Amino acid sequence: MAAIWTICLGNLRRRKVQNGLIALLLLLSTLLINTALTVISNSQDLYEDLHRDTAGSHELLNLTRGLHDPQQVQKWWASQEGITASVLQPYKPLAGVMHKGEDIPNVYLYMMNTPDRPFGTDELVFAQGQETAHPARGTVWIPTSLAYKYNVAVGDELQFKTGNTPVRLTVSAVVIDLSHGGPFSTTARIWMNHADYQRELSAVPGGDSYLMGIRFDNYAERAGYWERFESDLGTPFLEERTTFEEISAFYFIMNKIIGFVMSFLGLLMMLVALYTIGFTISDAILANYRTIGVFKSMGLSSGQIISAYLAQYSFLSLLTILPGLALSRLVSSVIIDQSLSFIKTDDASIRIQNGGTEWIVGAGILLLILLCVWLYASRTRQVQPMQAIRYGMSEAAHHRLTGRWNAGRKRGKEFERWPVPWVIGVRNVTQNVKGSLLLLILTTLTSAVLVFGLVLLNSINQMQKTSPLWGYDASDVVLMVVNESALDRDAIEASLQADPRVLHLNWVGPSIGVVPANKTQRPGSTGRSLESVSFPLTVVDGSADEIGFASLSGRNPRNKNEISIGINISRQLQKELGDTLEVYIEGKPHIFTVTGIYQSISNMSNQARVTADAVSKLNPDAGYITLKNSADSDMVVRELTVKYGSSIQPIKQQTLLDSVFKEAAGVLLIPLSILALLFLMVTCLIIYSTCRIHIRKMTKTYGIYKSIGLTSNTLRGAVTWGIAGLAAVGACVGTLCGIYLLPAILRGLLSSYGIVQLPLLVQWTDILLVVLVIMAVSSFGSWIASQVIRSTSPRILVTE
Repeated sequence: MAAIWTICLGNLRRRKVQNGLIALLLLLSTLLINTALTVISNSQDLYEDLHRDTAGSHELLNLTRGLHDPQQVQKWWASQEGITASVLQPYKPLAGVMHKGEDIPNVYLYMMNTPDRPFGTDELVFAQGQETAHPARGTVWIPTSLAYKYNVAVGDELQFKTGNTPVRLTVSAVVIDLSHGGPFSTTARIWMNHADYQRELSAVPGGDSYLMGIRFDNYAERAGYWERFESDLGTPFLEERTTFEEISAFYFIMNKIIGFVMSFLGLLMMLVALYTIGFTISDAILANYRTIGVFKSMGLSSGQIISAYLAQYSFLSLLTILPGLALSRLVSSVIIDQSLSFIKTDDASIRIQNGGTEWIVGAGILLLILLCVWLYASRTRQVQPMQAIRYGMSEAAHHRLTGRWNAGRKRGKEFERWPVPWVIGVRNVTQNVKGSLLLLILTTLTSAVLVFGLVLLNSINQMQKTSPLWGYDASDVVLMVVNESALDRDAIEASLQADPRVLHLNWVGPSIGVVPANKTQRPGSTGRSLESVSFPLTVVDGSADEIGFASLSGRNPRNKNEISIGINISRQLQKELGDTLEVYIEGKPHIFTVTGIYQSISNMSNQARVTADAVSKLNPDAGYITLKNSADSDMVVRELTVKYGSSIQPIKQQTLLDSVFKEAAGVLLIPLSILALLFLMVTCLIIYSTCRIHIRKMTKTYGIYKSIGLTSNTLRGAVTWGIAGLAAVGACVGTLCGIYLLPAILRGLLSSYGIVQLPLLVQWTDILLVVLVIMAVSSFGSWIASQVIRSTSPRILVTE
C-alpha cells in the first residue's frame, strides 16, 4: 500500500500542469451538467409547486362573445365531482396604459371586477404591497409580468385609456398571476375595486366578458368531462378555451433552451475530459515505461499499479466534483432567478431544490472517470519488465519506431523544397497525432459554442428581419385600437391612402374557431376524439400577404372558404393542404379548405387565419401599415399619435418585438457568455498543456535545429503557426456545427412549441471574427507553451 501511495503522490507532484488541467475540465463538466439538470428540473418543480399551492387552473374559459350563458357554464362545472371551478370573474378589455407619461407597448389589459376571495382557482400571491380582501378605492393590483418588466412599483400611478380622459389609478399591490402572467405574455389582468369598475368603465362599449378557471383532480380524465359538458350543452363550446399546456409552456421554454445548451456542451466537455485523461495516462505509461518495468521486477503487480492511477484520479475527481456541484447551485440560482422572476416575491426568493439529483450526478461522473482510468491504466498489464528495462518500450513498439524513423528519413525528402519553418510546423502537428486530434476536437467544440450562441442571440435581437417566420407580421407600424367607440376607420384609411409614404394598410381582428369533437379526425382515421378543439383566429380585413404573414407550406387565405392553420393545429386535427375543415365561428359552422400551414411561437402554433368574409362583423384590434421606406416609421408614429391618439396607439413593429423578445435575449445572454468564456479558457489551457508536453518530448530535436542555426523565435513561430492552422480547420468545422448541427437539435426541442424551422440570421462577418478569435487563443496558448524552447541548448546533444 505504501508503494501505491508513493506512485500516486509522485504522479500528482510531477505532472502538475496536466493534473490541474484535468481538474479544471472535470470541474467545468460537473458545473455544466448539474446546472443544466438543476435548471430544467427546478423550473418545472417551482412552477408545479406554485400551481398546486394557488390551486392553479388546468383550463381557462374566456366567454367574450355571448354565445353561451356564463352562469350556466360556471354552474355546470362547479357541480361536477372531481372538479374545482372558480367563480365567474367579470372584466372589460382595454389596450392602452401609460406609466410616468410613456405608453407601455404591446399590452392588452383585462380590467377585472375583483370578486370576493378566494376565487376557487388561480389564487393570487402578493409579491409587493399589503394583502387585502379587495383593492381599495382608486387603486389596482397589477401582475408581476407587468410590474417587473416595466419597472412599475407600488405607489406608482397608471393611466388607462378608456376615452378622451384617461382613468388614473394607483398601484397598491403587485401580485403573481400564474395563469396570465408568464414570460412573454402580452396580456395582463388589472384587478380593480368594484366601485371603480362600475364608475370608470361604464363608458367602455360592450357588456362584461367573463373568465373562469377549471382544475381537475385527475387531469387525465378531462376529455370525459368535456364530452359530457358539450353533450349537456347541446353544442360544442364555442368560446375561447386555453389548455394547461398553453398556460404553462412559456414558463419553461427559456430554461429548456438554456438547459439543452448547457447539458449538451457539458457532456461534450466531459468527453474531452475523458479523452484528456486517457491521453495523459497513455503518455505517462509511455514516458515511464522503464520505471513501470522496474516496479514489476521488484514485485508490484499490474493491479497495484492500476490502483495507483485510480487513487490519483479519485483524488482529483473528489477535489473538483464537490466544488463543481456547489458552484452549479449558485449558477443555477442566478439563471432561474432571472428566467422565473415573475413568480418571485419581495419576501421570499426562489429556492433551489435538488432532491438528491446533484449527488446522483456527482456519483455518475465519478464512476465514469474511474471506468475511463481503469481502461487506460490496464495497458500496464502488457508491460514486460525485461523489454521495458532494455528498450524503454515493448520490443514490438521499438521495432515499429525504428521502421518509422527509417521511413521518415525517406519521406523527409518530400519536404526538401519547402521552407524549414513550414516543415517544422507541419511535422509538429503530424507527429503528435493524439494531441493534434484533441486540439482539433476542442477548437471545433469551442467554435461551435461561440457561433451557435452568436447566431441565436443575433437572430433574437434582429427578429424584425425574420418576424414572419416566427408567426408575426412584417409591417412597419402597428395601430393598436385602444378606444373602439372613437375609432373612425374611414377617416384613418382616407388619411393614410393620401399619404405618399404609405404602401399598404390592413386591419386584423380576433375571433374564436371551434372544431367539433366528431370533426377532429381525418376521414378514414381510427379512434374518436372526446372533445372539441378551440383555437384563436386571426381575421384579416385586407391582404395577409401585404401584412407579411408567412407560411411553411401553401399560402395565406384569400377567399371566404379558405383557412391557414398553425402547425400544431395541423398535427392535432391531422389536416394537410387541400383538406376540408369544419369550423364553428360565432356559433355558425363553416367549411374551409386548408390553403396554408404556418408556424408561430405565439400560442404554440395553436391558431389559424381566415379572411374577414368568414365573420359577420370584424371588430379590429390592430391595423398594420407597410411603408415604402421603413425609415419613416418614427415620423408616421408621431403624426398618427397627435392626430388619432384618443382611439389608436401607433407603435413601431420593432418596439413590439423588443417588448417581447428582448427579455429572451437578456435571459440567454448571461449563460451563453459564461459558456463562451469557459470554452475559450479551456481551449487555451489544453493547447498550452499539450504543446508543452510535446515540446519537452522533442527537446533533442529542437537542440539539433538550434545547432544548425535556427533561432528560438523561428522555432516558436513554426510551432505556433502549425497550431494556428490546426485551429483554423477546427474552427471551420465548428462553424458548420454551430450553424447547422446545434440548431437542428434545438429545433427538436422547440417543435412542441410550434417552431419546426428555426429562423436564424447568419452574419458571416461576425463568424469570421469568431474564427479569428479561436485562432488567436490557440496561437497564444502554443506560443506561451513554446517558451521552453528558449532553454533548449545544443549542449544537450553533447550531454546525451
